[in-house]
Amino acid sequence: MEHFFNLILSQGVAMFAILDPIGVSAIIPSLLHENITKMQMRRVAFVATVTSMMAFFIVLVTGDFVLKLFGIDINSLKAMGGIVLLLMAVNMVNGHSKKRSHHTKEEEDDDSKEHENIAVIPIGIPIIFGPGIFATIIVFKSQAVNMPDIFSLIIAFLINMLLLYLTLRNSIYIKKVVGITGERIVTRLMGLITGAIAIQFIVSGVIEIAKRYV
Repeated sequence: MEHFFNLILSQGVAMFAILDPIGVSAIIPSLLHENITKMQMRRVAFVATVTSMMAFFIVLVTGDFVLKLFGIDINSLKAMGGIVLLLMAVNMVNGHSKKRSHHTKEEEDDDSKEHENIAVIPIGIPIIFGPGIFATIIVFKSQAVNMPDIFSLIIAFLINMLLLYLTLRNSIYIKKVVGITGERIVTRLMGLITGAIAIQFIVSGVIEIAKRYV
């Protein structure tokens, strides 16, 4: 039981750093209409969260099949996923969250877009559920040795989704309270944690690949 809760904690912290709810909540208002209402913001938060959850379960169920279909070794994905996370972490530490680059200026300025469409793409995918969290889920699943380990991954992700939903629905207020300086501090801190996770993925994947040739 202790291992189960420790796994939830470690996986939860890792995904929290990658998802960066505070940083995302500060970015999202720039994608929406300036006069968005509280109810509309709650709807956007709900749709974006549900979209990310659906993507999670699709990846969780079909991830192994995709790897086998393309003949991809999990250690290769672990190393590559680590590189993706490392690049993301460097951008976050430098104060340029990679999440910002997933949408265009037209998407920010086009007031005719419906909020729910924006909540699915680009907010749900790929701003929230991007390549970093995709690779992380695949890696964590590959490390699972039994069903409790899978359940811990699901619980850790759902906890993060609850936190993400709460921050998104209050993103307008959070941006005002945290401010630009606060957003940068949080994003850079999450970048350091994400970078550390990335290094672990890269080293672990490279070592396992190297064993085959030694």
